[in-house]
Amino acid sequence: MQMEKKDIRALSKDQLRDFFVENGDKAFRGNQVYEWLWSKGAHSFEDMTNVAKTTRSMLENNFVINHIKVDTMQKSTDGTVKNAVRLHDGLVVESVLIPTDTRTTACVSSQVGCSLDCNFCATARLKRMRNLEPGEIYDQVLAIDKESRLYYNHPLSNIVFMGMGEPLMNYNNVIKAIDMITSEEGLGMSPKRIMVSTSGIPKMIKKMADDDVKFKLAVSLHSAIDETRARIMPFSKNFPLKDLREALEYWYRKTKSKISYEYVVWKGINDDKASVDALVKFCKYVPCKVNLIEYNPIDDGEFQQASEESIMAYIKALENIGIVVKVRRSRGKDIDAACGQLANKEAE
Repeated sequence: MQMEKKDIRALSKDQLRDFFVENGDKAFRGNQVYEWLWSKGAHSFEDMTNVAKTTRSMLENNFVINHIKVDTMQKSTDGTVKNAVRLHDGLVVESVLIPTDTRTTACVSSQVGCSLDCNFCATARLKRMRNLEPGEIYDQVLAIDKESRLYYNHPLSNIVFMGMGEPLMNYNNVIKAIDMITSEEGLGMSPKRIMVSTSGIPKMIKKMADDDVKFKLAVSLHSAIDETRARIMPFSKNFPLKDLREALEYWYRKTKSKISYEYVVWKGINDDKASVDALVKFCKYVPCKVNLIEYNPIDDGEFQQASEESIMAYIKALENIGIVVKVRRSRGKDIDAACGQLANKEAE
């Protein structure tokens, strides 16, 4: 039985160098191949034009490059670009390019489907199939960087992990992908231009703080009342707000990095005064800012966009205590709705 070939991008540079030495070649060949894989984004071994044909054949016999393929691309009249990304095993995830006048933001996925059960999110209706590998996350960013250069004449400026999946449930692979994105051997992006959004898993937020990560943190909050939050995000019953608060206070003590709260206001769910007051109180615990997000309804169910009056009540109450509030209007409304609230997001 033929053994399944390993994705070569699972090897570190040192492991690649060792592989070449063990096969009678020079260690520096590993450096060459590593550069092709990451900074040059090679899709195949044949792309590696400064590597001898015999060496390329040896690599072909031992490894694969499980590169993504942008299956379909939709471009909105507002400039938003949505990619349906096919993985090597046929599964599909989504990524989005969100342009503004001054920058372009990549919104990327970290899992195929999602293991959480947020009732308002389209992705939650898809069961989690698997975690994305670091290379598959990296490839989404590389593809959007190319689209940014093609359509907007400048490189990608920001990345948000707000697509399919819960990034902190694929923690190791997300961190490895970010390490490559920020490495000079990869895309060389500043970690300050990367935001990881979580639904709020306290122990993993603490782990990020302990790991001294340099990227920004966003939390999908949507309510600062446990009962309401559990209605919106049933899994949060396992992560009560007091535990989340403690983890966020720990995060800020360790990192001194302000938190962004992602918050959708829905009609008849969290558009009352008690919800406003609860959020105001929660925002006092840790330095933060709030993004109020316009909702893309996924059906005619209970989750419907709240009135402008309700949004204004939140803005006024938060600004009264000095919290910076931004309203994120939905992007790409004329193309297929992106997974979850993907199309709504911009990096800070």
